[in-house]
Amino acid sequence: MRVSDLRLLDVVNVKDGRRLGPIKDLDLDLDRGVVKGIIVTGPSRGNWGLFGSGKSDDYVVPWDRVKKIGVDVILVDAQDLMEFDNVNDDRK
Repeated sequence: MRVSDLRLLDVVNVKDGRRLGPIKDLDLDLDRGVVKGIIVTGPSRGNWGLFGSGKSDDYVVPWDRVKKIGVDVILVDAQDLMEFDNVNDDRK
């Protein structure tokens, strides 16, 4: 699988089945040649406005939290990562 293929997959939290978003980028340690984590595009917030001015925060999921990379999704354990505690919590 290529890195460009990863960007097409959704990231899903295995603890609650919540979709966290698509992969935006990888966090790499070029000196050691390892992947440190995946950067997930957060949900947009605010009004979109005329020119798409809605902002989103990007989240980093450490590589050791990636549990499985499948053909359709990437499963991660984001249960106790602070930035994912309130993501998409409007389903209540």
